[in-house]
Amino acid sequence: MLLVLIFSMVWGSCGKSGDQEHVHDEATEAAENESGDLYDEVMKLHDEGMEKMNEIYSLKEELKEKITDTPGLVAGKQKEIENTIIQLDSASRAMMVWMRNFHPENDTLDATGYRDYLKSELEKVKKVRDDIYAALERAREE
Repeated sequence: MLLVLIFSMVWGSCGKSGDQEHVHDEATEAAENESGDLYDEVMKLHDEGMEKMNEIYSLKEELKEKITDTPGLVAGKQKEIENTIIQLDSASRAMMVWMRNFHPENDTLDATGYRDYLKSELEKVKKVRDDIYAALERAREE
């Protein structure tokens, strides 16, 4: 009888531990899935910004030529164009800085920490992408 009681207690505690482990595995898996989705979204925004790098370069060169080829350009208009060139450079440089600082392979974070890191990076790359689009829009209007 005592043996049956001990066996029941051991068997019951093993089952509970397995249930807790199963719940933990499901939570970890859910966090990893969310992280995968976040990573994909981060990379999508990165790619959208990178697709515009050639256009940034082309518009910047066109604006430089406009300044050079228009000797009678009003000083105020020239300054406006120069500021647009600066904005294009800044947007391009921001993407390069973001890429240099993006480290998705960080193995020191748990699933929650990694998810939080990706959420933070998503906000940063959104701003970079938006700055690129704003600079391009302004340059197209010059």
